[in-house]
Amino acid sequence: MKSQPLKLVTSLIVLAGLAAAQDLASFEKRTTVKVLDNGLTVIVCERPEAPVFSFFTHVDAGSVQDPMGKTGLAHMFEHMAFKGTPDIGSTDYPKEKAQLAEVEKAYVAYIGERDKQVGRDEQKLQQLEKTWKDTVTEANKYVKPNEYPQILENNGAEGMNANTGNDETNYYYSFPQNRLELWAYMESERFVHPVMRQFYDERNVVIEERRMRVDSNPIGRLLEQFTTEAFAAHEYHRPGIGWMADLNSFSATDAEAFFKKYYIPANIVVAVVGDVKTADTLAIVQKYFGRIPSQPKPDEFTTTEPPQNSERRVILHEAAQPLYLEGYHRPDYKSKDDAVYDAIADLMSDGRTSRLYRALVRDKKIASYSAGFGGLPGNKYPHLFAFYAFLLPGRTTQEAADAIHAEIDRLKNEDISDDELKMIKTRAKANLIRGLDSNEGLAGQMAVFQSRYGDWRELFRSVDRIDHVTKADIRRIAAQTFVPDNRTVGTIETKQAPAGKGGAQ
Repeated sequence: MKSQPLKLVTSLIVLAGLAAAQDLASFEKRTTVKVLDNGLTVIVCERPEAPVFSFFTHVDAGSVQDPMGKTGLAHMFEHMAFKGTPDIGSTDYPKEKAQLAEVEKAYVAYIGERDKQVGRDEQKLQQLEKTWKDTVTEANKYVKPNEYPQILENNGAEGMNANTGNDETNYYYSFPQNRLELWAYMESERFVHPVMRQFYDERNVVIEERRMRVDSNPIGRLLEQFTTEAFAAHEYHRPGIGWMADLNSFSATDAEAFFKKYYIPANIVVAVVGDVKTADTLAIVQKYFGRIPSQPKPDEFTTTEPPQNSERRVILHEAAQPLYLEGYHRPDYKSKDDAVYDAIADLMSDGRTSRLYRALVRDKKIASYSAGFGGLPGNKYPHLFAFYAFLLPGRTTQEAADAIHAEIDRLKNEDISDDELKMIKTRAKANLIRGLDSNEGLAGQMAVFQSRYGDWRELFRSVDRIDHVTKADIRRIAAQTFVPDNRTVGTIETKQAPAGKGGAQ
């Protein structure tokens, strides 16, 4: 068995070899960026190790862009992007289109009666609801379920998925090299001609998702209430999955309006990485993605969160494992100190040698796990740096708070060691190299960095910024950020279930 020093040396030698083949200069030779005439940005990186490629479509719009009263709409459209187009997913689109219009007319009438504050006619409401649901049933008769994803899977798509965050929406999968043009057609077509088919059925799926992730999950409820408490003004205080009342109200017409406003070329970066030829790929991307109509980029104004001047608290009493969570406001990802926060997250949380693991898990045996991280609930706008601990039986949230604060005080009052600082910087380089190892990971990172910074090369420069972090920087940021008046605390306190019953009440 190798000793720890020998294992470390061996790892560094391997990483050095990988880094030589995966440094910025080598990627620059194989990577091309082009902005199409309509404003869409495409990145092509040639990587012919295997006859496959991966793509990543990054849309610079997420839950923050949800209209007031229609939270969850960005996530809802992500679901609809898999429902097909006029040519994919329908047995007779002209008839389906006409019936979908009837669905919307019936829904407007139903909602208009349902949401009356005065004079609602319950008998009329029931009839309107029946009419709406009947029109949905008629529209569904023209649907070829799941045809869009089935075409892709039948042609070899792997890892097909999408996600909606507060800051962005992403679509991705991998494909055989000889299916490049099919990919370009399929991926662009859903952004040229999306169809809001089965919208209300899919909305029910999202409602169940909310019930499972939030309403029936103590941790989900805590995170939602914690974030709402931490952000009084900025749009981060709204749940990405949406408030239940909004999920039961917004329409297919609303989803289409969101798509038309935000799914525009200027908001989209497409990265293609793998066994592709740049010239051929750019021509194909121009042919298909160039069809998306150009529009001005929408206003990105958001409400500025006012400074927090007192501690805020959220306490949930649940028949569940106790949990301690606290967050501190910090600047967005463009801050000159962003790398310092990354260094603190690594120091406090990366692995079994991290400070929080050693203090709360190994030594004091307060928690089964403890860590700290940035990016809650997003990072495009000023957000939170958070610390948390899952407590062991018999331990209290106050013990966790005291132990975490002791580690924070160490950051403020003592320089970290030379070995800790060196390891932070070594891990940053290692993590970068690991992230570049797969086509999927590289495509995703290139697209996001191109969107956020206007240059995918910032992916590599982020490591350089961590390399310039000093001990004094860590003390300065800790003292500046981790103060009680800037803190929001969330806890789950264990409540015993009534006799003969189990689960959260």
